[in-house]
Amino acid sequence: MGPRARVRAAKCQMLMASFFTMLLALSVAALATLTYFGVHFTVISQASPHWAPYAAAQRWAFFLGLSLALLLGLGAVLGATATVREAGGLMAAAFLCFALVFCALAQVAVWRLHGPSQVGEAMLDTYDLLYDRAVRGPSGAGGPELAAIQDTFLCCGKSSPFSRLGGSQDLLCRGPQAERQDCLQGIRSFLKTHGNIISTLTALGLACMVYAILLSSFLWFTIRAGDNLARRGQYTLNPWSRERQPQGPSFFRRCPSPHRTSHLGPAPWPSQHA
Repeated sequence: MGPRARVRAAKCQMLMASFFTMLLALSVAALATLTYFGVHFTVISQASPHWAPYAAAQRWAFFLGLSLALLLGLGAVLGATATVREAGGLMAAAFLCFALVFCALAQVAVWRLHGPSQVGEAMLDTYDLLYDRAVRGPSGAGGPELAAIQDTFLCCGKSSPFSRLGGSQDLLCRGPQAERQDCLQGIRSFLKTHGNIISTLTALGLACMVYAILLSSFLWFTIRAGDNLARRGQYTLNPWSRERQPQGPSFFRRCPSPHRTSHLGPAPWPSQHA
């Protein structure tokens, strides 16, 4: 495979990588929107007190997801445009976007492996607070918010050695609700599914960013090398830029044309008095 064939193959791969990066950006944006406006998260947010850490953790996750989606989309657009136009500056900007996204996704992967989910822990703390208020507090305290959470997650109460205090839980879970699963288990199950989606998108994003970084760096060096050779009149990547190149060998460019008229005018006649 010759140099031109390798460059064309890298261009096609860069366009495909930009397309998949744009799809990944849309997926991350959809996940961030679901995390902030989804019914399971909204019902917890409405029941959470203003001083609880859930609202701050939810906003942090939402803005992080949107920032990653914007960087992914910008990198995809810059990469595709730089590939089509063979612009070294745009390719360098695309490389920078891909590198920033890779660093952010690597941090998310480390956080997923070694740290607990802040949003998930805040959701469980909010439910525990509402449940304890409904069980230990006066009648009707926290009841509507707790009922909305239990109806959304299709659960009722929580299983623990300290959950049944004077039969208060029997008032919260009566009839068909008594056969529902434990709410802490239901919330953890939902968060596990949500976390698996985040882990899948993170792994795909890391793999795609590594590939895009390698392609963008190769194409950037190729474009720079092509520009340097084009200045010498030896090689050009873009066939539309041939009109900027000299049309003839250097020897004929240095020799004046016999049909070219001098700007100094015709030569003077010999003097008759010479």
